[in-house]
Amino acid sequence: MRGRFRVIREAFRSLLWPIPAVAVALAVVLGFWLPSLDSVYDENVPTVFRAYLFGGGPDAARAVLQAVSGSLITVTSLTFSLTVVTLQLASSQFSPRLLRTFTSDSFVHWTLALFLGTFAYSLTVLRTVRTAADQQSEFVPDIAVTMAFVFAIASVVGLVLFLAHLTREIRVETMMRKVQGETLETINVVYPEDPAGRLPEPRAPSNAVSIEAASSGFLTSVDPKILVGAAKQSRAVIRIDVDPGSSLIAGVPFATVWPDDARDHLNEEETETLTAAVHSAAGTGFERTAAQDPAFGFRQLADVAARALSPGINDPTTAVHVLAHLSSLLCFLVERDMRDRVVADDDGKARVVLALPGFASLLELSLAQARRYGLQDPEVGERIITLLQEVAWRDNGGRHREALAMQLSELRATIDAQEYTDAERDRLLTRCQDVEAALASSIPPHRRARR
Repeated sequence: MRGRFRVIREAFRSLLWPIPAVAVALAVVLGFWLPSLDSVYDENVPTVFRAYLFGGGPDAARAVLQAVSGSLITVTSLTFSLTVVTLQLASSQFSPRLLRTFTSDSFVHWTLALFLGTFAYSLTVLRTVRTAADQQSEFVPDIAVTMAFVFAIASVVGLVLFLAHLTREIRVETMMRKVQGETLETINVVYPEDPAGRLPEPRAPSNAVSIEAASSGFLTSVDPKILVGAAKQSRAVIRIDVDPGSSLIAGVPFATVWPDDARDHLNEEETETLTAAVHSAAGTGFERTAAQDPAFGFRQLADVAARALSPGINDPTTAVHVLAHLSSLLCFLVERDMRDRVVADDDGKARVVLALPGFASLLELSLAQARRYGLQDPEVGERIITLLQEVAWRDNGGRHREALAMQLSELRATIDAQEYTDAERDRLLTRCQDVEAALASSIPPHRRARR
């Protein structure tokens, strides 16, 4: 249930229109209701409250409402323009994959909702103001006009807060912190800290049937409940062979099914049922999301580091900071069970196997581009070495020593190919020896001194 909620939330978070659209609808309703309330209770408002209500005539009320509605649509245009400029800057200087982080910013959604709601409310109330020249009785909705004034003041405050928020959000440190936070949430969902008793992973026999993707796109989510129900009904086992975030191509196999008993094969009806269930459970999209894809956050951070190391930007300090965030995520992961997920039915029988990215692949994703493009700068190289040492230090069980040792070997080969001074090369190679010592360390964690 938690995973499904995250999928739905991610789908709506990246859309700018839902919250503003709801705000406009509520504002229109309020714009009709408050003048009706005015017409009923206008004469019965206590004197102590009337002093705070709008006290002008119809012309003044229309002037106020016209000023509020006219200025708010201008402010909304300014806000949208600033948001677009921010998106362009984030795409060109940091990474196109960070655009989703900005479009899912709830502060931007609520700011646009406030501005558009105030505009719609003022226009709706404006139509109810009547003068004696209209051949009707004069009517000024004092309460409604006062609320328009309150909304206008709130919009001014909202504009100031939005500008302050925008200047903070555009900083690369803020973006990295947000990506790290979202990735940690995904890790806690995909790799739970205390998983239930793990069943042995079923292996596909020779009579397994491959299921092809129905459409092209990225695998954004998988609903295990649908798969378990179909697998139990057909007495079968389903395995999703690709990790979340992988690219699916229509007509190319991405899942496997096989019978759970001694049958030679699945019949045609069972195969069709399982194929329909897999297609229904597998969500695809034109872009990756963080809902069930822990590698997406690593990809975003690695992209920022690679862009910072490009000749056009040449900002190795940002790359060093990114590596610090990646180190934090990797150190968080070393204590989690990162094997493929096995889902059982109500009877405790393994029915579904979901492929998940392993530690070695996430480590390679974190370091590959920084190692290739960043080792011309010794500071970047030293931070990569420090990352390996930090992760090795946290890997108390030694489950990932092989992957770390392989990364260290590739790092040394890359260092040998660089044009360093003798002092720089010696410093980096000495730090590599520190990583070796951390990999070989058998000191209990509680007795290790902090560096």
